[in-house]
Amino acid sequence: MSSTKKLLVIGYVWPEPNSSAAGQYMLKLLKTFLAQNYQITFACAASESIHRYPFEQLGITKAEIKLNCASFDDFIVELQPDVVLFDRFMIEEQFGWRVAKHCPNALRILDLEDLWSLRHIRMQAYKQQRPLQQSDYLQDLVLRELASIWRCDLSLVISHYEMDLLVNQFKIPAHILAHLPFVVEDEQLAKLQQQAEPFENRAHFVFIGNFKHEPNWDAVLYLKQQVWPLISKQIKDAELHIYGAYPAKKVTDLHNPKQRFLVKGWADDANTVVANARICLAPLRFGAGLKGKLFEAMQLGTPSVTTSVGIEGYFDSAVAVDDICNIYWPGAVADDAESFANKAVELYNNQVLWQAAQDKTWDMLQRFRESCFLPEFCARVEAIQQDLVAHRAQNIIGAMLQHHTMKSTQYMAQWIAAKNA
Repeated sequence: MSSTKKLLVIGYVWPEPNSSAAGQYMLKLLKTFLAQNYQITFACAASESIHRYPFEQLGITKAEIKLNCASFDDFIVELQPDVVLFDRFMIEEQFGWRVAKHCPNALRILDLEDLWSLRHIRMQAYKQQRPLQQSDYLQDLVLRELASIWRCDLSLVISHYEMDLLVNQFKIPAHILAHLPFVVEDEQLAKLQQQAEPFENRAHFVFIGNFKHEPNWDAVLYLKQQVWPLISKQIKDAELHIYGAYPAKKVTDLHNPKQRFLVKGWADDANTVVANARICLAPLRFGAGLKGKLFEAMQLGTPSVTTSVGIEGYFDSAVAVDDICNIYWPGAVADDAESFANKAVELYNNQVLWQAAQDKTWDMLQRFRESCFLPEFCARVEAIQQDLVAHRAQNIIGAMLQHHTMKSTQYMAQWIAAKNA
């Protein structure tokens, strides 16, 4: 890129790469734009935590903003970004109309992370002990997220499954979507394989996840009540270590040394924790997107036992689910407690089986090399910027939604601001 451009990132939260896969994904996006010679400002209205990544060290400017406040208008008019990246659809709802009004020529990108609404309706259906129904896709949260996608010039989709859902079920035009999953640096692959701990140096099981994320809490409760009792009966010296950011009291109350169910909480070095474990357990019963804990386990050569929810999105629809489970997945897949426990025990005890699973991790990671995704993404951003008018002309539905949403959201925001004043 010949000249410096400005990127404004509006965060749902301040990025915490050591707390969540979402934080790691955001950091990768920031570094990708830095490599393309962008000047970056990261703005957020959320409270700052001690775990916030110090991105100022990368040369990124930090800005605190307010919700439903005209001060953002002055801020963005002065900044005049070339690209605005919204972190989740709720942020686009809050600030998108202001960006469109004051910087109409700025490229608007939506970072979905996972489909928030899909995770929500799946959680509802799971708690009601029923399958998803067509009417679930008409819920308010789904419609809001889809409208946000339509309004933006490009939306980042992390999962093959969700890409297929958006294009084929919701009829979102492919030209306003970009499949951009978790990635691993090409030159790191050989190092990761060389550094991976062997079977004999590892012990115990591990679960790791941010406990602000409802699927993680459900998975730990499921481990405690149904899965771990079955595993611990068969392996008398193994422990289950539960790690994750922001564990509530209901999580820490599950800690029980006699049962070898150990809630460790925050991990100072998550990589070391996962690298030293023999098996990563991820019995996820609902969710969306790609599961960061499983991608992290792959990078550290740690086989995993998970569910059909856990493997979702790693392959496109052309690959049969049975092939994913039986041929490609670096570990095992099971959806009921007894099968899950038995497969975990077999993988833990059988070194030959375990080694075959670890070998598959390197094959899996080949699918997620940076060179397979980032150059194409950067090229698309550049191409859309060069002919933004033509790009938007192909998205008349987005233009209509932008027009009506801008008016309704603007008046609501102005009413809230007046009320607060």
